[in-house]
Amino acid sequence: MKYNKTGLVFGVSAYVLWGLFPLYWPLLEPAGAFEIVGHRAVWSLAFCVIALAVTKAIKPAIATMRRPKVFLKLLAATALISVNWIVYIWATNNGHVVEASLGYYINPIIIIAIGVLLLKEKMRKLQWVSVSIAAFGVLVLTIDYGRLPWVALALALSWGTYGFIKKQLGLGALEGLGIETAISAPFYLAYLTWIGSQGNGHFGHGVGLTLLLIGSGVITAVPLLLFNGAGNRLPYTIIGLLQFITPTLQFSIGVWVRHEAMPTARWAGFLIIWAALVVLGTDLIRSSRAVDNRVA
Repeated sequence: MKYNKTGLVFGVSAYVLWGLFPLYWPLLEPAGAFEIVGHRAVWSLAFCVIALAVTKAIKPAIATMRRPKVFLKLLAATALISVNWIVYIWATNNGHVVEASLGYYINPIIIIAIGVLLLKEKMRKLQWVSVSIAAFGVLVLTIDYGRLPWVALALALSWGTYGFIKKQLGLGALEGLGIETAISAPFYLAYLTWIGSQGNGHFGHGVGLTLLLIGSGVITAVPLLLFNGAGNRLPYTIIGLLQFITPTLQFSIGVWVRHEAMPTARWAGFLIIWAALVVLGTDLIRSSRAVDNRVA
């Protein structure tokens, strides 16, 4: 029991930290989204190198990068997570926190779609119902926004596809993040050096902002490591239900802290999405009864 409680603490902590991210990124302004992501990648790499050195896992990580087929998948994963980070930080700092939360609400639906399209998995009845309701919810929100909710779709598609690739690779959280940032960091570092030389960078412009930019690497790595610890201790069902903590916190911040507009039609769209997730959660709980959660 103590072991499972530890996993629950890890899992809740990870999802709460991710959910609070919309409060952190605005603190880094006037730095733009691309500059913030650059610092996030560079300082995440520094954190990972230290952690990998402490755990004596640098050599295995380098060996993983030297495998051509694995490296190509890691390259794709790196591109996807970069897109996800850039879109998310831009959305957070430009009044689209609610739409960003929508992306993580519909992410489970995207994962199911990936399973059906790429893995040829069969959907259960409740999953079909959930996907159909969610599709209707997205339609309602599209009409309300007057456009496709591109922020939400970009986040859901990039994160869902990223997760699919990472599942195929089967890497640990620290090793995966370390390799991905090692791939992207040289490009971001070159960009940060260039904007610094042009006088457009914000690193070193004030102790507070500089520390916050450095801290972006730490807050990226810590929840990921907590999540990895939870995944090794909790049943998949619990992990699946805990994931809704993050978009719920993001949505709450967008509505009640950032005071983003929520007209009646938008509330209706979100209520439909939430109904779809209730159906999906019900299916997840029912299906879990057929497996031994101790094995999961």
